[in-house]
Amino acid sequence: MPKSVAIIGAGVSGLTCGVLFAERGFRTAIFAEQSGQQTTSGAAGALWFPYDAQPADKVIPWALATYKVLVDLTKDALSGVSMIELRQYCRTGEIQIPDWANSLGSSVISTASPVIPGGVERSLDVSVFKSGFSLRVPLMDTTIYLDYLVDRFQKAGGSINSNVRFGKLEDVDPKFDLVINCAGIGARELAHDSDLEPHRGQVAIVPKIDNLDCVIVCDDAPLMYAIPRTNDCVFGGTNEISDDLAANPATTTGIVAECSRVLKIDNPRILRERVGLRPFRRSGVRLERERLRDGRTIIHNYGHGGSGFTLSWGCAENVFAIVG
Repeated sequence: MPKSVAIIGAGVSGLTCGVLFAERGFRTAIFAEQSGQQTTSGAAGALWFPYDAQPADKVIPWALATYKVLVDLTKDALSGVSMIELRQYCRTGEIQIPDWANSLGSSVISTASPVIPGGVERSLDVSVFKSGFSLRVPLMDTTIYLDYLVDRFQKAGGSINSNVRFGKLEDVDPKFDLVINCAGIGARELAHDSDLEPHRGQVAIVPKIDNLDCVIVCDDAPLMYAIPRTNDCVFGGTNEISDDLAANPATTTGIVAECSRVLKIDNPRILRERVGLRPFRRSGVRLERERLRDGRTIIHNYGHGGSGFTLSWGCAENVFAIVG
């Protein structure tokens, strides 16, 4: 077994691997250009839901393993993880409820007279929606959860080295006998992986919406989602192949207008705009062992697309199993 572990990347995948290894007694260090809130993970809605990742035969087991860990974390008030009702809608016809959703207790919801239960009921304008289903899932408030992972990692003895950019994987200090590559879209250059493509997601952060206590999502064009968090609400979104990290004002206007229309509210003021690049990999999530040119072991853990949070703990456990 390795004694010292270097992790490349400080988004949710890197932090989760860091927590797992550090808490199991490994000398663990994370190296990244950016960390926590500055990463793609910081721009995510971070709702547990398998999205924009493949292949399903691996993604779903990893997702379900993560689901169990996250449900347990809801018992910790400091984690930023809570359970919330997800309402998934379809504009184009009868929605197909995935088998994994049925296994977690999903139910069909009517679009005839939809309301959000709890507190003061708010009607939705779902005139363009044809069908939907409901499911309770974990929600990670990134403004809390990423800092929670950092805190756990550091309390277990781990260290985070920011503003570090490696030109090649072998640049990691030789004192680390195991390297874990959680570089996300950065693995395109670092691991010379042409299968990676950036799926650009833009969101608008708006003030907390009164009485909105469930998540509203529709994957049909235009993609829209409204995710209430502890102190604000995330409106989204986009999913396009692009490297552009600059927020597009016209896109933000469209996102806020569509979400506001569905929620039947006036357009709220915009607190922040965020853009993240989902690391989608055409040939599927890469989770495998390889040898560096200097003989050290590297385990790749990237290509999670829009499912970084959803797959985080399942993939981290898989990485650990490979090491063992």
